[in-house]
Amino acid sequence: MPPQAKTATAPSTMKELKDTLWKAADKLRGSMDASQYKDVILGLVFLKYVSDAFDERREQIQAELADEGLSEEQIGQLIDDVDEYTGRGVFWVPEHARWPYLAQNAKGLPAADGQPAKSIGQLIDEAMDLLMGANPSLAATLPRLYNRDNVDQRRLGELMDLFNSARFTGDGAKKARDLLGEVYEYFLEKFARAEGKRGGEFYTPAGVVRVLVEVLEPDHGRVYDPCCGSGGMFVQTEKFLESHNKEGSDISVYGQELNERTWRMAKMNLAIHGLNANLASRWGDTFARDQHPEMQADFIMANPPFNIKDWSRSESDPRWKFGVPPAGNANYAWIQHILSKLAPGGSAGVVMANGSMSSNSSGEGQIRAEIVEADLVSCMVALPTQLFRSTGIPVCTWFFAKDKTAGDGGAHDRTGQVLFIDARNLGYMVDRAERALSDDDIAKIANTYHAWRGTGGRVSEERAHRDHEPAETYDDVPGFCKSATLAEIKAADYALTPGRYVGAAEIEDDGEPIEDKIERLKKELYEQFDESERLATVVREQLGRVS
Repeated sequence: MPPQAKTATAPSTMKELKDTLWKAADKLRGSMDASQYKDVILGLVFLKYVSDAFDERREQIQAELADEGLSEEQIGQLIDDVDEYTGRGVFWVPEHARWPYLAQNAKGLPAADGQPAKSIGQLIDEAMDLLMGANPSLAATLPRLYNRDNVDQRRLGELMDLFNSARFTGDGAKKARDLLGEVYEYFLEKFARAEGKRGGEFYTPAGVVRVLVEVLEPDHGRVYDPCCGSGGMFVQTEKFLESHNKEGSDISVYGQELNERTWRMAKMNLAIHGLNANLASRWGDTFARDQHPEMQADFIMANPPFNIKDWSRSESDPRWKFGVPPAGNANYAWIQHILSKLAPGGSAGVVMANGSMSSNSSGEGQIRAEIVEADLVSCMVALPTQLFRSTGIPVCTWFFAKDKTAGDGGAHDRTGQVLFIDARNLGYMVDRAERALSDDDIAKIANTYHAWRGTGGRVSEERAHRDHEPAETYDDVPGFCKSATLAEIKAADYALTPGRYVGAAEIEDDGEPIEDKIERLKKELYEQFDESERLATVVREQLGRVS
């Protein structure tokens, strides 16, 4: 009997789904460069999302109208009211941009009624045009490159089929937005790895982003990122809100991005996650033209490009309150721009190269001293190496606070103090090239900060109240954390490297008296010397026999 053919099964877990889609998408690569290939795939994910969200809203409207007792004819007349979609944050999707129409023609549209045949790539390009035409907020955002010669139309059609048939079973309550949002983020991470150094321009590892989010807890007001990449800071904020039963509408999102392709990715990514972000009408240089000049943010999170040597510098810029940054390095330009955007009571978290904590070249040391003396630095965290696959540069996070007084929230008054955390020993190796932070690692950093502030963190307080447990208290831990005064920092020439303050971890006392330990170790060492001499004699005898 011939072997029985294997039956194709739909992915049954999220990991299987993401891996299946990635392998299928990878087949499409062909002659495209990585950046163009990325645009093709992520655009397709976005198209699937907006169509699914549209269909879901259409079904809701139909059910609502039926409940009102309207006839099918009346429903047919009202169901295409654009405001019923856009008013609920759903994009209006014209008929020929809807996924079912495209999936039905995944092998192309044959010639008919005097109209020429169209490839699936041409149909997708036209769908992108229709979407952008019907939704002004998407203008100049979506990719139109599906009908190019280097896009394999057969494989593109097969990928359409896979997106159409893939089902995630076992969690019927999970919305299309959540599912496709996870797929989009997974693809961003995979593309960042594939592109190496270039990938770092649009992607910050999720663990690093979560350190910023969990420390700052951005749950209200204006959230800003001056170099927002593909929008990861905002997406992680939305996840933070969701995990604590808060709405994305509790925050207003503002961002700016220099790279056109990355700006497009961010617009799509945030739309998939239901975030109506103000990313301005186009991409642009934050230093040359701040697109949110009057905005003051409650929370700022950023991962600026490290050590930029060529940047738009003006010595008379009012943002340089603490000193003019050097022309050869933009690190302190980013820091001062961020400080200039903080509202009273606002806080910020910034990923920086480790050199920023101690550099004294070109006036950077003096700028740092001025910022420290202004009492704006709340916490410094030295992170483990190899968190960024795109760069080997060791990184840290700076946390700023406009107000470190106790306020009315029960916090400790930390005026004139800075918390130093040395987290270099945290994390685990994903593979030989990349390290990641675990949930426990991130919680350890965040909980240490919140205990130092005396609030336990809004999230920790909620949990403690629910479980009838006391909030965590703060103590210096040698080798890990230290609360230092401005006087101590000044004595260290304003260096902000945590290792200079936290000291060495205490060595656990094994209970053996030091004299006995020395005697025991001497005895063991002499025994090893004797064994070494014995083995050397044996080896000489063996060599003598050979000769």
